[in-house]
Amino acid sequence: MSALALPQAASVVQSVDWLAIAPPTIAAVVGLAVLVTDLFVDDRKKTLLGWLSVAGLAAATLMLLPLLDGDRSTFCLTGDPRVCSYTADRFTLVIQLLVLGGALLTALLSVTALKDARGGLPEGEYWFLLLSSAAGAALLPASRDLATLIVALEVASLPAFALVGLRHGDRKSSEAALKFFLSSVTATAVSLMGISFVYASTGTLYLTQIAERIQNVDGQLHTLTQTGVALTLIGFAFKTAAVPFHFWVPDTYVGAPLPIAAYLSVVGKAVGFSGLVLVTVIALPSYADVWGPALAVLAALTMTVGNAGALRQRATRAYSAVRLLAWSSVGQAGYLLVPIAAAAYSDDAEHSVGSTVAYALMYGAVNLGAFAVAALVGRTRLLNRVSDYRGLYATNPLTALLLAFFLLCLAGLPPGIIGLFAKVTVFSAAVDAGLGWLAVVMAVNVVIALYYYLQWTALLFRAPEGAPAAHRAPAPVTAAIALTAAVGIALSGAPQLVLRFADTSLF
Repeated sequence: MSALALPQAASVVQSVDWLAIAPPTIAAVVGLAVLVTDLFVDDRKKTLLGWLSVAGLAAATLMLLPLLDGDRSTFCLTGDPRVCSYTADRFTLVIQLLVLGGALLTALLSVTALKDARGGLPEGEYWFLLLSSAAGAALLPASRDLATLIVALEVASLPAFALVGLRHGDRKSSEAALKFFLSSVTATAVSLMGISFVYASTGTLYLTQIAERIQNVDGQLHTLTQTGVALTLIGFAFKTAAVPFHFWVPDTYVGAPLPIAAYLSVVGKAVGFSGLVLVTVIALPSYADVWGPALAVLAALTMTVGNAGALRQRATRAYSAVRLLAWSSVGQAGYLLVPIAAAAYSDDAEHSVGSTVAYALMYGAVNLGAFAVAALVGRTRLLNRVSDYRGLYATNPLTALLLAFFLLCLAGLPPGIIGLFAKVTVFSAAVDAGLGWLAVVMAVNVVIALYYYLQWTALLFRAPEGAPAAHRAPAPVTAAIALTAAVGIALSGAPQLVLRFADTSLF
């Protein structure tokens, strides 16, 4: 190699900030370690893999602490260090906390679920897929170019398909995985088409450069650019389970192992919404007149259809508890979309995004808690119907009280102060942005949701029918319920901490 070629080769080498990328890297490395260890561990000692995974996710979560002292970026252009592929700012760290914390709680629930499955779920593959998906989900909020964004999205999504359909010989699980796979592949294809149009119009994949160049696109490419923006939004609407792209949610949650349903309800949504925020608020602020109205309409449709679906669930129907939580998660997705839509109309888009992040933190903690209690009841009531929770207070008073607390948080009623606070924050974001009609739709839906949340809560304290069944809580499930309860109660005592913590810095 000539002396002239050496400086040119060195100029394209990017420095790596290993501390910045530590959280997703640890999850990925532990996933590979678990896969290799599975080859040498006896079947009777497979539980070791689960605890290794829990330890890895806990370590990845703890590695967020050294990053709190300031924004860090890596994989930057050598000619312009301000343009980077990976940025660990406040927004990134909050979403990574939600993702890795959610994956950690899922792992705790999975330790018991795999033991109860008695070989029905291959443990080595299960833990590898869960850790791989968590690594991709943790990478996505830090992505600042479209290529990294799509790669992270697929790394988070592809293992999730397999996790949904991993039960051996379970037709319901296979059908759920197929429906989830087909809908997600369609979403990815649509997103890639939209991104290719945006790239063709701007000549760059970096989000900040797209924001600058898309304002000066040649008139002949204007239609192409608008089409690219619309297709990109449609692709992410699939990922967030926004109506009318929500059809896969109920059957997928029912067919998946219950810990994976909990994972999809929280971590899956965090992935979709963080990607949506990055694409709209950072890359496409000049097209707010396109994505703003579209997201506002999607928010109204999503919360209305989600709550209507939850209302239709019969308490005696098989898996009605899981279906109700699935439809509830669709309705909650509508609330999460409101502040993102408001960012298009607001002079302070950063504050609007902070409202979405604050709501996501509340929703993640209490929804995982509700799924943890459902996992506990499902150990003895295999059909997991809402009616199976009747009289839960008589046999498991603390568990019943905590489930009631989680449901009241989701409904936005005291003593679930954090749920009320989060809903008021989202409502205020809509009003401040001038979206009064959307605030009215949200208020109506909150009232509608009270019916099925309170109906389930009241059932917990009614006299049981027949002999009451005691639900023994294994240590991992107890830990998951206790952690989510502690977070929910602490935040209800000091709800202002959520908004302060979620005060993002995207710009």
